[in-house]
Amino acid sequence: MGQQCKDTGPQEGFDYGPGGYRQGQPNLGVNEESGQCHIEIDGLAVPQSPEAVRVCREDLNEVITQFIQDKTALERGMFDQENTLPEELTQLQMGKIVRERYPDMSNADQEAVRQHAIAALNLVQMAKREIDDELAQPGGKANLSLIHGVRKFINVRELDIDLIDRINPFESAYAVLSRAMDKQTLRQVQSVIAAKRVEIPPEEARMLAERALRFKKENGRLPELHAQDPWEARMAEGIAALARYRTQEKAHDMQEGVDSA
Repeated sequence: MGQQCKDTGPQEGFDYGPGGYRQGQPNLGVNEESGQCHIEIDGLAVPQSPEAVRVCREDLNEVITQFIQDKTALERGMFDQENTLPEELTQLQMGKIVRERYPDMSNADQEAVRQHAIAALNLVQMAKREIDDELAQPGGKANLSLIHGVRKFINVRELDIDLIDRINPFESAYAVLSRAMDKQTLRQVQSVIAAKRVEIPPEEARMLAERALRFKKENGRLPELHAQDPWEARMAEGIAALARYRTQEKAHDMQEGVDSA
């Protein structure tokens, strides 16, 4: 599946469905001959530099592969779903991977690459999950072409990056694994993974605080600890944790200064 990152407007050879291409709205076009999709997602950041455009066109598979093989993302996404918000995977973990792979990119381009990678990964997962569900029905039959799945099952009206960020990329894999493992073994694995996550580590607290600043820029206020939206509350927890770490660092530096005096 290909995503054209900077090309907007209807593309030659792509079928945009019965209603055709819709200017200024999310669009999903399929080229049956090439096996590519042209996807325009509401709110999706546009890469600015030539390198970021190249990464979105040529390197997304490598970025996605690194993400799904990342130990932290895999453990939390698969076995600690009750305690892990999807945004902690799609925004924090994927964001970390993109920053480490492309440290010389601007923050805006890093965010654009992150969004394109998560969109590509989760759209494929959505289509595959729906195809599997259809096959699981009594007498169920489905065209196993992934392109067919994208066309048939992805609701164009739901192509919004905020909604896509709220999908756990490991949800489909977990569903398969939970059917393959007995419940007791699955619970044991989940308990071990959850036990590792007692508090927010410093690096994650910093990433949450960075996301909180984005939230403030968009909403005119910082996230609140008691917000109904769990992701907003999690960002607020990150700010609080980062503040605690900085206070501890200052206290430690002061104590070292006293000891050395």
